[in-house]
Amino acid sequence: MAYDFEEQEKLDSLRDWWSRYGTLCVIVACLAAAAVLGWRGWQWYEQNRTHQAMGYFEALQRAAQQSDSESNARLLAASQTLQNDYGSSAYASRGVLIAGTTLYKQGELDAAQQQFEWLVQHSKDPAMVPVAQLRLATVLAEKKEFDQALAQLTSPPAAFEGLYLDRQGDIWYIQQDTSQALAAWRQAKEHTGEAPLAELIQLKIDAIEE
Repeated sequence: MAYDFEEQEKLDSLRDWWSRYGTLCVIVACLAAAAVLGWRGWQWYEQNRTHQAMGYFEALQRAAQQSDSESNARLLAASQTLQNDYGSSAYASRGVLIAGTTLYKQGELDAAQQQFEWLVQHSKDPAMVPVAQLRLATVLAEKKEFDQALAQLTSPPAAFEGLYLDRQGDIWYIQQDTSQALAAWRQAKEHTGEAPLAELIQLKIDAIEE
């Protein structure tokens, strides 16, 4: 009888505990299960979006390898979709850079400018921004918007300082301001060391000083 009584006490204690905390335990268990399912669902969603972004990127690459009006339309459409729907993905920045470069080579300066401006303002890849600024400055200089071009070449990252200064020199030279061009190129040469770019900069300096 003592054993039965002890067991009964345990059962009563368990019933009492469950009446107090059972609902809470069920809620916690449901929340934990929902969290796991939500995390897995989010992972699937992100993987699916990455796959979709890759598809548009590949379509943009194929269009960039051609040079007719239809391929340009596809290139612009793919780039726009990457910007609007997948702007936070690495494929967006890479795709828009390809689009801008392709359009620039084709002489589509306004369209190229739009691509590079989006990169400067919205790219999630910090390494893409200085590259886009350099190319945007080139486009603006060709459009003779020199002040806007030079405005893209301020406060460069250390790794790009020589390139920014070299491009500044080019823009000053286009404006026939040789003193400003020389000053920029000399500074650029100091930041390029033994890099091949240093030899090209020296050639520009020599051409003016001769």
